[in-house]
Amino acid sequence: MGKDVIIACDFPDGRQTLAFLDRFTGHKPFVKIGMELFYAEGPQIVRQIKERGHRIFLDLKLHDIPNTVKKAMRVLSRLDVDICNLHAAGTAAMMRAALEGLTRPDGTRPLLIAVTMLTSTDQAAMENELLIRVPMAEAVAHYAKNARAAGLDGIVCSPLEAAGVHAACGADFLTVTPGIRFATDDAGDQKRVMTPAAAREAGSDYIVVGRPITAAADPAAAYETCLEQFIG
Repeated sequence: MGKDVIIACDFPDGRQTLAFLDRFTGHKPFVKIGMELFYAEGPQIVRQIKERGHRIFLDLKLHDIPNTVKKAMRVLSRLDVDICNLHAAGTAAMMRAALEGLTRPDGTRPLLIAVTMLTSTDQAAMENELLIRVPMAEAVAHYAKNARAAGLDGIVCSPLEAAGVHAACGADFLTVTPGIRFATDDAGDQKRVMTPAAAREAGSDYIVVGRPITAAADPAAAYETCLEQFIG
């Protein structure tokens, strides 16, 4: 899987999501299905979007005791998605259990990646609220090394940490980076952000883009602009 742009389909229901995807009449973009949409519509929305020819990143960020996560991943493995995720803070035991649950009897499975620090978290919040008193890049790299040791395929981080993760874990360890805004966009609730072009230079493998595309007057055109800036 090479570099790509993943559109965050953060819509409240399936009707709005499918109407949005109808606007892409050519290339079928890679899409992210998050908690809001999945909780509203359930697994059926995943099947509907897959039937339309889209690759899917199922962004449910599992975080629980290892056995619970293992059993949940076993259920998710029945869906034909391309990427699943969990929280790296759940520890290596949880990540190994998740990988076991996600692997189907024939040995196949979606890619599994771990969320490190959310892009809405900045250094001050990490120190004062989470009591993690090391530099952000160091914390993210540590979580990434734990995920790699557990057998995962990559992590979610901000594009600011992508280069450091590759330095710590290797070029083949995937960095999936939200927090993407065009130069003219407001950052919203994101704290650690970059433009698509800057994320490319920083070494992001995949960028996850929401409102700059979903709220655009012409989402398909915004998506093409994002592809051009990120992939060239």
